[in-house]
Amino acid sequence: MVHEMVNGAFRQTNLTNESGEYLTKREQLRLAEIELMRQRERVAELRRGLSKGATIQDYAFEEGPANLDAGDAPVRTVRLSELFTAPNRSVVAYHFMYGKKNTSPCPMCTLIIDGWSGVAHHLAQNVDVVIVAAADPTVLRAHARARGWNNLRFLSCGANTFKYDLGSEDKEGNQDSTVSVLTRDSDGTIRHFYTAHPSIAKDIKERGLDLLCPVYNILDLTPQGRGDWYASFDYSPKSRASLKASS
Repeated sequence: MVHEMVNGAFRQTNLTNESGEYLTKREQLRLAEIELMRQRERVAELRRGLSKGATIQDYAFEEGPANLDAGDAPVRTVRLSELFTAPNRSVVAYHFMYGKKNTSPCPMCTLIIDGWSGVAHHLAQNVDVVIVAAADPTVLRAHARARGWNNLRFLSCGANTFKYDLGSEDKEGNQDSTVSVLTRDSDGTIRHFYTAHPSIAKDIKERGLDLLCPVYNILDLTPQGRGDWYASFDYSPKSRASLKASS
């Protein structure tokens, strides 16, 4: 373990050959990282302090068996109110870009859901997580099955206005990735608490959900950064060859 100041810099390693220039720049970065952490905490506090959101209807969704490997029937109707498994829990819904005008599943949404699937058992200790798409339950479950998303709950909302009302679908049926948080009052009233989209300003079209995806945050640790990389269902032969050569 390190944790000592060396010439005014907080040492991160035991490497004795780090240059003075490197240590100075790393210290500048450390202070910026601390401020970023504190800013994230301020943002989270502002989010928690939101006033009561609008009341919303008890939407009806379609859902197949809990076990993806149990086939796709029977399909049952489940209400939004039924997604809350205990008092004082929120429902976190990821709006998957799949269905209606988006006839193929979105690779970037899939990237995010891959990460959520891996930590779903942790999230379940505190919140109820669902993946909502306009796609038919059968095709939605087929994609989930192919990805191994066995720890998540998948709901089809193609027959209701859930996605439109929360801004992840337009009147023509074009889809967008979105995350929404719903709450339930003690008297059973369901409320919208928070929704976020990739586009959060005229000059920010894709970064609004980055904190939900570990991949981009890990890439940002490297000198190469994230560049213009996008997720894909079929990475290029060059990428696969590079991975094979490095293994």
